[in-house]
Amino acid sequence: MNLDDLYRRVIMDHYKNPRNRGSFEDDALKIELNNPTCGDRITLQLKVEDGVVKDARYSGEGCSISMSSASMMTEAVKGQTVAHALELADSFSSLMKGEEADFGDYEDIEALSGVNKFPARIKCATLAWNALRKGIDTEENHPQH
Repeated sequence: MNLDDLYRRVIMDHYKNPRNRGSFEDDALKIELNNPTCGDRITLQLKVEDGVVKDARYSGEGCSISMSSASMMTEAVKGQTVAHALELADSFSSLMKGEEADFGDYEDIEALSGVNKFPARIKCATLAWNALRKGIDTEENHPQH
């Protein structure tokens, strides 16, 4: 199996078996974003306590790239400090530019590296990450607690 096939399988696994899909019933930070060029929509919910992303969930609809990216992003940031979550978002931006990026132990995200060859799909892949940035910015500037 070549690397492209492996990456395709990882992306489809996250699309068909999403991690952290759903919503919280209680007070969680809620961010809604959409990509009007292709119709992807995401609602990201974050539980941030004492500078740590305690939990993350998402819902929405879109292509396999956007939904897989959301699944991978929520897996990667859960339990991380807000600062580290933002570092992961920066690494993802680098990955989308075709640059080297490090995601530590969470290697699934690297499966999206091929997206940078398709500029129109980069917005799909970055939608969830942009929601994360917006949510952290909202939390830091207007804490709920």
